[in-house]
Amino acid sequence: HEVDGKTIVEKGPGASRALPRWRVDTPPGPSILGPPRRPPGWGARVALIVQKHGGAAMADLDHLRELARRALRTQRAGNQVVVVVSALAGEVSRMHGLASALGPRPEAREQDVLAAAAGQAAAGLAALAVRAEGGHARSFTGRQAGIRTDSTHAGARIRSVDGRGLRQALDRGEVAVVAGIQGEDEGGEVTTLGPGGSDVAAVAVAAALGAGACEIHGRADGVHSADPALCPSARRLRRVTHEELLELAGAGAGAPPIRAVELAMKQRVALWIGSSAGDEPGTLCGPEEEAMERPAVTAIASDRNTAKVALRGVSDRPGVAARVFAPLAEAGIVVDLIVQNASREGRTDVTFTVAKTDLARAKDVVESTLKAIGAEKIETDGGIGKVSIVGAGMKHHAGVAARAFEVMARAGINIELISTSEIKIAMVVQERHLERAVRELHAAFGLDAPPAR
Repeated sequence: HEVDGKTIVEKGPGASRALPRWRVDTPPGPSILGPPRRPPGWGARVALIVQKHGGAAMADLDHLRELARRALRTQRAGNQVVVVVSALAGEVSRMHGLASALGPRPEAREQDVLAAAAGQAAAGLAALAVRAEGGHARSFTGRQAGIRTDSTHAGARIRSVDGRGLRQALDRGEVAVVAGIQGEDEGGEVTTLGPGGSDVAAVAVAAALGAGACEIHGRADGVHSADPALCPSARRLRRVTHEELLELAGAGAGAPPIRAVELAMKQRVALWIGSSAGDEPGTLCGPEEEAMERPAVTAIASDRNTAKVALRGVSDRPGVAARVFAPLAEAGIVVDLIVQNASREGRTDVTFTVAKTDLARAKDVVESTLKAIGAEKIETDGGIGKVSIVGAGMKHHAGVAARAFEVMARAGINIELISTSEIKIAMVVQERHLERAVRELHAAFGLDAPPAR
């Protein structure tokens, strides 16, 4: 075939082995692989695609058949395909329920074995579905796919992916189906990756194989400019950057889990996020591109899982902050926003936010250090929320913060804490005002969906 005017001749069964990394921006001539698939709006040719499907995509036989047809359509368009699947819908919960019925505190290792079995069953059924639709497929456990993790049960981290077994299956013309919620540690123990683990596994496999794109198929039709449950006028975004998606992750806007986005950004894996139930264009995600007239604001993120801890009358001397936050880190409590007031007469106030689910533990940890840090008292508030303005274009636009504060003032919403970065302005407000704050900011920055045509 021809690429940029140069003729390339390939011979032998291993000739296509280098093709997964092949990407060109110009349409080539006739190819031995057949016509390439072009995801809607995607500018580059892709020869290897990883498709991740959640449990909802395997809820019944009809969903399994649709998953198989999608994979085969992609393969028959000239791509090699790896499918990464979660466990069957509800199956992990069912197994954990059985385990809990046998004892109040099931061992974490055995719970991982049960969850891994549910994942393997999903991979086997998905592979059989591909075969039933006339294709060739092979299922892989986490170990067989070469997913190596640390030894943390129910939340393992991926250390490496050895994709040789997957490559061999792809070179044979098979769709490789991977049980994405599991891996194996150095001692050969089965581990699971925790919530969102199949998304993380899909990105890791895509990075290891040099895939041109990783498709995340879920319930949402893409990433939205706000949580549609809070803002009915939210619209699907055509394209976002890795940085923007990281800020939107976990904010109810249809973004994948934070761990998956972090890995995609680090490994520069291009993502496509869309629905597993249709052929909507979805949302493309990749590194930031230079573009003229880029909008300052891309989306409004919101988070109800936020609580505030305030330390009053803290002794303002070196080392106090370390004594406050080191014990929190040791307890595994993630701190988000931190604000310290100006010192008065050697005293200051330190305020920070944590997840609501961690508030009780955070209060216990901080109370144990009150005397050591010379604080007068501790105050907590679990009735707050966080609204954030997100946009890579904010790097090049002035006045975004001022406009946001004016909008909040007109709406009569008090801002309790403010945090800024290059592409985000986060504001903590009372939770009862969160929905109105999202709608007001969404409209003020021109993000409301255009009238239907």
